[in-house]
Amino acid sequence: MRLILGSASPRRRELLAQIGLEPADIRPPDIDETPRQGELPRVYAARIAREKANAVSLGDGEVLLCADTTVALGRRIMGKPVDAAEAARFLHLLSGRRHTVITAVAVRRGDRLWTREVETAVKMKRLSNPEVNAYLATGDWQGKAGGYAIQGPAGAFIPWINGSFTGVVGLPLSETAGLLTAAGFPLYGETQ
Repeated sequence: MRLILGSASPRRRELLAQIGLEPADIRPPDIDETPRQGELPRVYAARIAREKANAVSLGDGEVLLCADTTVALGRRIMGKPVDAAEAARFLHLLSGRRHTVITAVAVRRGDRLWTREVETAVKMKRLSNPEVNAYLATGDWQGKAGGYAIQGPAGAFIPWINGSFTGVVGLPLSETAGLLTAAGFPLYGETQ
Protein backbone atom coordinates (compact mmCIF):
# COMPACT_ATOMS: atom_id res chain seq x y z
CA MET A 1 0.00 0.00 0.00
CA ARG A 2 1.33 3.44 -0.96
CA LEU A 3 0.83 6.63 1.03
CA ILE A 4 0.12 9.69 -1.13
CA LEU A 5 0.40 13.12 0.48
CA GLY A 6 -2.01 15.65 -1.00
CA SER A 7 0.02 18.62 0.24
CA ALA A 8 3.14 20.52 -0.79
CA SER A 9 3.78 21.48 2.86
CA PRO A 10 7.29 20.57 4.01
CA ARG A 11 6.00 20.75 7.61
CA ARG A 12 3.51 17.95 6.95
CA ARG A 13 6.28 15.78 5.46
CA GLU A 14 8.44 16.47 8.54
CA LEU A 15 5.58 15.56 10.87
CA LEU A 16 4.90 12.31 9.00
CA ALA A 17 8.61 11.48 9.29
CA GLN A 18 8.27 11.77 13.09
CA ILE A 19 6.04 8.68 13.00
CA GLY A 20 8.22 6.89 10.46
CA LEU A 21 6.20 7.65 7.33
CA GLU A 22 7.52 8.89 4.02
CA PRO A 23 4.97 9.48 1.28
CA ALA A 24 5.45 7.45 -1.89
CA ASP A 25 4.30 10.49 -3.86
CA ILE A 26 3.33 14.15 -3.31
CA ARG A 27 0.22 15.29 -5.19
CA PRO A 28 -0.94 18.71 -4.01
CA PRO A 29 -4.44 19.44 -5.34
CA ASP A 30 -5.27 22.71 -7.03
CA ILE A 31 -8.58 23.87 -5.54
CA ASP A 32 -10.21 27.19 -4.74
CA GLU A 33 -9.71 27.78 -1.00
CA THR A 34 -11.88 30.90 -0.77
CA PRO A 35 -14.19 30.81 2.26
CA ARG A 36 -17.90 30.91 1.48
CA GLN A 37 -20.01 33.82 2.68
CA GLY A 38 -20.70 33.33 6.41
CA GLU A 39 -18.81 30.02 6.56
CA LEU A 40 -17.62 29.14 10.06
CA PRO A 41 -13.93 28.28 10.51
CA ARG A 42 -14.37 24.60 11.49
CA VAL A 43 -16.85 24.00 8.67
CA TYR A 44 -14.48 25.76 6.26
CA ALA A 45 -11.43 23.69 7.28
CA ALA A 46 -13.40 20.42 7.02
CA ARG A 47 -14.78 21.36 3.60
CA ILE A 48 -11.36 22.30 2.23
CA ALA A 49 -9.75 19.06 3.49
CA ARG A 50 -12.56 17.02 1.87
CA GLU A 51 -12.33 18.96 -1.40
CA LYS A 52 -8.56 18.44 -1.47
CA ALA A 53 -9.02 14.71 -0.90
CA ASN A 54 -11.61 14.43 -3.66
CA ALA A 55 -9.50 16.41 -6.16
CA VAL A 56 -6.58 13.95 -6.27
CA SER A 57 -6.55 10.91 -8.56
CA LEU A 58 -5.63 7.65 -6.86
CA GLY A 59 -4.59 4.27 -8.16
CA ASP A 60 -5.19 0.84 -6.67
CA GLY A 61 -3.37 0.33 -3.38
CA GLU A 62 -2.98 4.05 -2.72
CA VAL A 63 -4.11 5.89 0.41
CA LEU A 64 -4.34 9.68 0.24
CA LEU A 65 -3.72 12.06 3.14
CA CYS A 66 -4.86 15.69 2.89
CA ALA A 67 -5.20 18.41 5.51
CA ASP A 68 -6.13 22.05 5.94
CA THR A 69 -5.07 24.32 8.78
CA THR A 70 -7.09 27.42 9.60
CA VAL A 71 -6.58 30.07 12.27
CA ALA A 72 -9.82 31.42 13.71
CA LEU A 73 -10.35 34.50 15.81
CA GLY A 74 -13.94 33.98 16.89
CA ARG A 75 -15.85 33.46 13.64
CA ARG A 76 -13.16 35.16 11.55
CA ILE A 77 -11.08 32.90 9.29
CA MET A 78 -7.45 34.00 9.08
CA GLY A 79 -5.89 32.23 6.13
CA LYS A 80 -2.45 32.65 4.60
CA PRO A 81 -1.64 36.37 4.36
CA VAL A 82 -1.13 37.69 0.83
CA ASP A 83 1.64 40.08 1.91
CA ALA A 84 3.56 41.42 4.91
CA ALA A 85 0.93 44.11 5.54
CA GLU A 86 -1.82 41.51 5.93
CA ALA A 87 0.47 39.36 8.10
CA ALA A 88 1.04 42.42 10.33
CA ARG A 89 -2.74 42.97 10.59
CA PHE A 90 -3.24 39.33 11.58
CA LEU A 91 -0.49 39.49 14.22
CA HIS A 92 -1.89 42.71 15.71
CA LEU A 93 -5.38 41.14 15.83
CA LEU A 94 -4.02 38.01 17.56
CA SER A 95 -1.77 39.99 19.93
CA GLY A 96 -2.69 39.40 23.57
CA ARG A 97 -5.62 37.16 22.65
CA ARG A 98 -6.66 33.55 22.53
CA HIS A 99 -7.52 32.07 19.19
CA THR A 100 -8.26 28.66 17.74
CA VAL A 101 -6.20 26.67 15.27
CA ILE A 102 -8.26 24.08 13.41
CA THR A 103 -6.62 21.37 11.35
CA ALA A 104 -8.97 19.17 9.36
CA VAL A 105 -7.56 15.88 8.12
CA ALA A 106 -9.02 13.74 5.33
CA VAL A 107 -7.83 10.25 4.39
CA ARG A 108 -9.18 8.59 1.25
CA ARG A 109 -8.85 5.03 0.03
CA GLY A 110 -10.85 4.27 -3.07
CA ASP A 111 -14.30 5.79 -2.63
CA ARG A 112 -14.15 5.88 1.20
CA LEU A 113 -13.26 9.04 3.08
CA TRP A 114 -12.29 9.34 6.75
CA THR A 115 -12.18 12.83 8.28
CA ARG A 116 -11.41 14.53 11.55
CA GLU A 117 -11.13 18.12 12.74
CA VAL A 118 -8.80 18.97 15.60
CA GLU A 119 -9.15 22.29 17.44
CA THR A 120 -6.42 23.76 19.61
CA ALA A 121 -6.73 26.88 21.75
CA VAL A 122 -3.67 29.11 21.42
CA LYS A 123 -2.69 32.19 23.44
CA MET A 124 -0.49 34.80 21.83
CA LYS A 125 1.27 37.26 24.14
CA ARG A 126 0.80 40.98 23.63
CA LEU A 127 3.17 41.92 20.83
CA SER A 128 5.12 45.16 20.53
CA ASN A 129 5.66 46.83 17.16
CA PRO A 130 9.39 45.91 17.22
CA GLU A 131 8.47 42.25 17.82
CA VAL A 132 5.97 42.24 14.93
CA ASN A 133 8.42 43.99 12.59
CA ALA A 134 11.29 41.68 13.52
CA TYR A 135 9.10 38.64 12.92
CA LEU A 136 7.87 39.95 9.57
CA ALA A 137 11.50 40.52 8.53
CA THR A 138 12.21 36.79 8.98
CA GLY A 139 9.73 35.90 6.22
CA ASP A 140 8.58 32.99 8.40
CA TRP A 141 4.96 34.23 8.13
CA GLN A 142 4.77 33.45 4.41
CA GLY A 143 2.40 30.63 3.55
CA LYS A 144 1.27 30.26 7.18
CA ALA A 145 -2.36 30.41 8.28
CA GLY A 146 -2.83 33.37 10.61
CA GLY A 147 0.54 34.79 9.54
CA TYR A 148 2.70 32.82 11.98
CA ALA A 149 4.27 29.42 12.59
CA ILE A 150 4.46 28.10 16.16
CA GLN A 151 7.47 25.92 15.25
CA GLY A 152 9.51 28.92 14.08
CA PRO A 153 10.54 32.24 15.63
CA ALA A 154 6.89 33.01 16.51
CA GLY A 155 7.07 30.20 19.06
CA ALA A 156 8.43 32.88 21.40
CA PHE A 157 5.05 34.65 21.13
CA ILE A 158 3.01 31.64 22.35
CA PRO A 159 2.99 31.19 26.15
CA TRP A 160 0.53 28.26 26.08
CA ILE A 161 -1.68 26.04 24.01
CA ASN A 162 -4.49 23.69 24.96
CA GLY A 163 -4.67 20.85 22.47
CA SER A 164 -2.48 19.38 19.76
CA PHE A 165 0.90 21.02 19.12
CA THR A 166 1.32 19.03 15.90
CA GLY A 167 -2.18 20.15 14.90
CA VAL A 168 -1.07 23.77 15.20
CA VAL A 169 2.00 22.99 13.08
CA GLY A 170 -0.29 21.50 10.42
CA LEU A 171 -0.98 17.79 11.00
CA PRO A 172 -2.29 16.36 14.29
CA LEU A 173 -0.28 13.14 14.44
CA SER A 174 -2.39 11.13 16.87
CA GLU A 175 -5.60 11.73 14.94
CA THR A 176 -3.85 11.27 11.57
CA ALA A 177 -2.46 7.92 12.70
CA GLY A 178 -5.98 6.87 13.74
CA LEU A 179 -7.43 7.82 10.36
CA LEU A 180 -4.68 6.02 8.44
CA THR A 181 -5.22 2.92 10.56
CA ALA A 182 -8.99 3.09 9.96
CA ALA A 183 -8.30 3.25 6.22
CA GLY A 184 -6.22 0.06 6.48
CA PHE A 185 -2.83 1.67 5.97
CA PRO A 186 -0.15 -0.50 7.66
CA LEU A 187 1.10 2.26 9.96
CA TYR A 188 2.82 -0.01 12.45
CA GLY A 189 3.74 -2.83 10.12
CA GLU A 190 0.38 -4.59 10.36
CA THR A 191 -1.63 -5.31 7.22
CA GLN A 192 -5.38 -5.32 6.76
